[in-house]
Amino acid sequence: MTGTSRPEEGPVQLDGSEGEGGGQILRSALALSLITGRPFHLTRLRERRDPPGLRPQHLACVRGAEALSSSTSVGAVLGGSELSFTPGPVRPGDYVLEVGTAGSTPLLFQCLFFPLALAGGGSLTLRGGTHLPHSPSYHYLANVWLPVMHAYGFPAALRLTHAGFYPEGGGEFQGEISAPAEPPRLVDLPTRGMLQDITVSTFVGGLPFTIADRQSRAAEAALRERGLYSLVQNRALPVAGSAGTVTFILAQFENTFAGFTAIGERGRPAEEVGREAADAVARFMESAGAIDEHLGDQILLPAALLASGRLGPASPGTTRFTAAKVTEHLTTHARVLERFLPVKVTVEPGGTVEVRPA
Repeated sequence: MTGTSRPEEGPVQLDGSEGEGGGQILRSALALSLITGRPFHLTRLRERRDPPGLRPQHLACVRGAEALSSSTSVGAVLGGSELSFTPGPVRPGDYVLEVGTAGSTPLLFQCLFFPLALAGGGSLTLRGGTHLPHSPSYHYLANVWLPVMHAYGFPAALRLTHAGFYPEGGGEFQGEISAPAEPPRLVDLPTRGMLQDITVSTFVGGLPFTIADRQSRAAEAALRERGLYSLVQNRALPVAGSAGTVTFILAQFENTFAGFTAIGERGRPAEEVGREAADAVARFMESAGAIDEHLGDQILLPAALLASGRLGPASPGTTRFTAAKVTEHLTTHARVLERFLPVKVTVEPGGTVEVRPA
């Protein structure tokens, strides 16, 4: 259940300059506030970023949270550094939300996904950027993040209408979200196991298809130099108002899978884009991580919901995994989760992470 008031505990006090100091704290706090019913007060928001304070993509998350519920906020203005958010019950249903030209639709989807699912489900149609720097791409969301959510008992389906590349955006995708199914009792991912398959996929929208071929060939060659052989596929993406390219590499192992994205840029050779994605695969292979560094951060919220009993009885309700890299996103997210839910997140320097009931 979401939006249940717990006034005796008071607002959660958060310092937005802690850890990675970006929008992660805000997105996590919005999702957790809607789920737990606990208000929060966030200060020094993005204080160390340039420009500091709330940007349009962050305001879109606040407005999205308000649209799904009877929540209210104070301080949600462009450039604002302080925000108070009081959650209300989340309403299941179908929503259409605009993120803006360069705003990340995948990040907004991840923010609203769990509150809407726990409220009974519905659909989210999000318009904005789908393939942007410093954000999970739509293809990472669909091929890496979503299967993990299914494993935690969150069934959903995604469909890309058209892609939105930086800086114009203009993309759109739909997510059909169902109420949670039976959760796992234990998630244990200490090792990734043997490599089984690598697929290099390059997508182009509004640009010559030869660019996709150049990117994929460069990625394939860079992987082959390291003794890694891959399947290659190139696809055209429908676009509306933007043009761009993306190379997405999916690596499947015995126990886990990992995704690596490189976004094309104007004036940058296609070969560099392909090699960037391949280099990310190589760095992951050199690590001992069972999952990639981005999934290591993104798996924490469903793991905390499991450990706190929000998904139903599940003993021991513990998630253990090794991440390729312990990032500030991961440690920042962990501390926010512990403020809202009765869970303990342990992060060891070597990359071993455990989320368990407190």
